[in-house]
Amino acid sequence: MGFEEPTRELDIGEILGQTFNLYFTKFWLFFIPFLVAGAITGAWGAVVGLMFPMPEQPSQTAPVDVQLSYLFSMLGILLITVFLTVLFSWIINTIANGMAVRVASDTLKTRSIDLSGTLNVVAARLPSLLITGIITGILIAIGLVCLIIPGIILAIMFSLTVPAIVIEEVDAFQSLSRSRQLVGGRWLKTFGLLLVVYLIIIVAGLIFGAISNVFGPLSWLIGSFLSALAAPILPIATTLYYYSMIAREQPGSPAPSTPQPSMGKIHCVYCGTENKLDAVFCQKCGKRIEKQD
Repeated sequence: MGFEEPTRELDIGEILGQTFNLYFTKFWLFFIPFLVAGAITGAWGAVVGLMFPMPEQPSQTAPVDVQLSYLFSMLGILLITVFLTVLFSWIINTIANGMAVRVASDTLKTRSIDLSGTLNVVAARLPSLLITGIITGILIAIGLVCLIIPGIILAIMFSLTVPAIVIEEVDAFQSLSRSRQLVGGRWLKTFGLLLVVYLIIIVAGLIFGAISNVFGPLSWLIGSFLSALAAPILPIATTLYYYSMIAREQPGSPAPSTPQPSMGKIHCVYCGTENKLDAVFCQKCGKRIEKQD
């Protein structure tokens, strides 16, 4: 199935339909980056667990100071492991999301796709992606804490920062204004699209979580595999929406101009000078112009 860059603004149904068509057609190109990201993140979590093992729990009859020491040690190690795991996972998933955006863009542009080349492109833009993620994350979090609606508005406003960075190769701060420019005038549409996409991902996550729990000790491995199935949906949808907004920006074909009737001319029979059709006297010799029926 052939894909091409949208030449007009797409509605939400068209974006979702093309998202799944694109995903299923190029399944492995979208799935592999997230599968690898999940495997690397899981391995890193295991390494962090070995680096910072939990202290041995004291007996219930141990002195209070020993139990407090254990409690503070456990909390400190827990905070360190969570921080390192979340930070690493965020960086790896940022790369995977950027790769999915690039693959979707290259497909729509009918360019050849090489995942190693895609990784190099995204890696070059990684600092901008991370800076943008930090800025938008802080702003959205503040908006949600202060009042939910401002947080939602900011999430809508900055929803196209990743495509702007990966495709247009703008920097972090330029991507913020570029995303705001693209979604301008389409706030409700953007909200509707993001709401549907996130609902799909959440429902899929709940289903996959229930399935993975059946496998007992292997549940984390199966869960990582299944989670990678739903992960590409958001970057593909936002890439299609990005190009849809680009098409909206393009000026339409100019309306055909109405031809203006040309003013006729008439020649003076005495001196040959060209005069306007409604002229009574020749502008050169001054004689009355004789008009022929």
